[in-house]
Amino acid sequence: MKIRKEIKVGVTFVIATAVLIWGLMFLKGLELLKTSRTFYAVYDQVNGLVAANPISIKGLKVGQVKKLYFDKDNPKNIIVELYILGDYPIAKNSKARIFSSSLLGAPEVEIIPGDSKVMAVSGDTLLSALEATLGQEVNKQLLPLKTKAENLISSIDTIAVIIQQVLNKNTRENLVEAIEHVKQTLGNIAHTTQNLDTLMGSQRNNLAKIITNVESISNNLKQNNDKITNVITNFSDISDSLAKARIPYTIAQLNNAIVDLDLVLQKINKGEGTVGQLLTNEQLYKEVEKAARDLNLLLEDIKKNPGKYVKVSVF
Repeated sequence: MKIRKEIKVGVTFVIATAVLIWGLMFLKGLELLKTSRTFYAVYDQVNGLVAANPISIKGLKVGQVKKLYFDKDNPKNIIVELYILGDYPIAKNSKARIFSSSLLGAPEVEIIPGDSKVMAVSGDTLLSALEATLGQEVNKQLLPLKTKAENLISSIDTIAVIIQQVLNKNTRENLVEAIEHVKQTLGNIAHTTQNLDTLMGSQRNNLAKIITNVESISNNLKQNNDKITNVITNFSDISDSLAKARIPYTIAQLNNAIVDLDLVLQKINKGEGTVGQLLTNEQLYKEVEKAARDLNLLLEDIKKNPGKYVKVSVF
C-alpha cells in the first residue's frame, strides 16, 4: 500500500517541528531528555536578573532562570523560577544568591548548598540572598570616608574661625613683640655664652688649681679615713654616754627646783613670810633698822665704857 503524499508531508512536518522545539529548548538550556527540577526564590529586588540567566553550583552551570514575576499576594516581592537540570542533591536550607560574576557581567544565580540532611524537591522555595551591587559596595566603603571628610572639613572650619578670632590685630602685634623678645633673649644668651667662654679661657689656670686642690683634699680625706672613722666612733660613744646619763631626770629635777623658787619669789612679792614682810612692810623695816642702830650704839658704848657694864671684884 502506497503512503499518500499528504501523510509524508505531515510526518515530515511533525518531525521537523519536534526537532525545532528540541533545538530551541537546547539553545535555551532546557533539555527535554534530562532530569529537571524547578525551585523558587523570593527577592525584594533582582539587580537586573532576567530570564535565561545562568544558574551555577560551585561555579558549574546547572540550569537557568526560567521566569520572574511579582508575587500576587505581596507585590513588593519578586518570585524567580529556577530551572535546574540533573539530579545534583540540593539541601532544604540551600540559598539562591544573585551575584555578578564580573564588573560588567550580567547577574547570575548561585546555589549555595546548605548543611541540612533533608533534600529539597521540585517546587520547593529556597532561601534567598542578594549580593550588593558595585555601586552599593562603593557607597558602603566610601560612606565612612565621606563622614570623616565632612567631620574634618567641619573641624578645619572651626579651627579657621578660632585662628581668625585669636589672630586679631592685637594678638599679631603681641606675637611680633614676643618674637622680638625671643630674639633679644637668644642674643643675650649668645653674649653670655661668649663671656663665659672667655672667662673659662682666662681662668683656666685657676680652675686647674682649684681642681688640683679638690683632688688633694679628697686624697687627704682618703688617707685619714681611719682617723675620721675613730672621730665618728668617739662621737658615737659620747652620744651613747649622754644617752645613758640621766639627763632627762636631772633636767626634770632642775625644772622642779625652778618651779619651787618661782613659788618662793611669788610669796616674797606678795609679802608672805619674814623676808616678804621685810620687803613689803615699811614699819617693820624701820623698826628693824632702829633696833640695829641702837644695838650698834650699845656695842660702841660697851667698848668705850666697859666698866660701866662690867664690875670686877678682887678679894
